[in-house]
Amino acid sequence: MKTILFYLLFILSCNFSAQITPLKIGEVAPLQEHKMSANQSQSMTLKDAMGENGLIVIFSSNSCPFVVGFDDKSFTGWENQYNRIYDKAQLAKTNVILINSNEAKRSNGESLNEMIERKAMKGFKMPYLMDSNSELANAFGGKTTPHVFYFDKSFKLIYTGSIDNSFEEKRKKDVPYLMNAIEAHSIGKKIKPNSTSPKGCSIKRIKN
Repeated sequence: MKTILFYLLFILSCNFSAQITPLKIGEVAPLQEHKMSANQSQSMTLKDAMGENGLIVIFSSNSCPFVVGFDDKSFTGWENQYNRIYDKAQLAKTNVILINSNEAKRSNGESLNEMIERKAMKGFKMPYLMDSNSELANAFGGKTTPHVFYFDKSFKLIYTGSIDNSFEEKRKKDVPYLMNAIEAHSIGKKIKPNSTSPKGCSIKRIKN
């Protein structure tokens, strides 16, 4: 069941995101002062969120199986790693934020209130922000949930793609791409690989 659902979602993701071009390594983050809602009375920008040594942006979702896990429990979902990523990043003086850009599903599981509820239920340690009209996702070229964009302190992109390779059923070993990137950057080493293919559900934009 997991395999069938995986390929259906993967095909849908590829179809919807084929025309989207993500930021490239070395490029500077756009929309650094774009305000995103944390709740009904608070907002935050990328500049607000920047840590001493960098910022990790993860496009996320309340309902994508790749984020929340498959119904058959064969994959528990990448959101279960969020707090471990946060803890690792904090040791490296780097901040983490989650972004929900699923504008086309605000009335179907991806509203701000439902984001607030999920943050509380899962105990996310980092801010979970609503990107109205998918503006940040469009500027970054975010394709999927999840999709990682890791910036150094000058807002230059140093890693982008997947959290790890656990989506590869025939993998020879587990590779924690993002954790490795945090470790490498914290000790001044090059990040290898610095770009991987994001996998997940397509970000649900409103079609014009």
